Amino acid sequence: MSQGQGVDLSYEDGARAVELAREAVDSYVRHGQREQPGSMREAFYERTGAFVRLESTRGRGSLRGCAGGHRSGDQLGHVIVDAAIEAASGDSCGSEVSPSELSNLTVSVCIVGDVVLTDNPLADLEVGTHGIAIDGGEGGWLYPTVPVENGWTAREYLERTCRKAKLAPDAWQNDDVVVTLFEGQVFREREADGSIEQV
Repeated sequence: MSQGQGVDLSYEDGARAVELAREAVDSYVRHGQREQPGSMREAFYERTGAFVRLESTRGRGSLRGCAGGHRSGDQLGHVIVDAAIEAASGDSCGSEVSPSELSNLTVSVCIVGDVVLTDNPLADLEVGTHGIAIDGGEGGWLYPTVPVENGWTAREYLERTCRKAKLAPDAWQNDDVVVTLFEGQVFREREADGSIEQV
């Protein structure tokens, strides 16, 4: 098991990260433009990974887009903008977010902290602490909060991430599949374009 250090954001930085992702989605969906991070908070100059999730609040709700990566050589502010745009595009969940959906979307951002390369994922994985990224198949990842929200065991969490990567559920045990665990700070809107909480 080897570990790499990430960043640690304050609540204010995290709230601004969600606002930045929201602005990027709005700019892309309404005008087809890439939002520039503008005057970034100091933490946004750090080079680390981030993920953005867009969820619909209509009906029973559904995932509308997700994008990002657990490692990046780019500054965090730019990583958030790029992930937000990709999450809103048709490349993410099959259909591009439309302007009419914007008022019914919640935005969440996961800022990658410590990254752990593991050769024993089941032993090293802490549900509620770690996100998982699978390098293999089409690649896949899930937020640290997802297994808690769904009541999954560590094994179920690994299997679901493999499925997301279009792999067999037990592929995490294969030598040619790289499993990376990452700690992440998750900030999200409580409701569409609403107040922001850290989870």
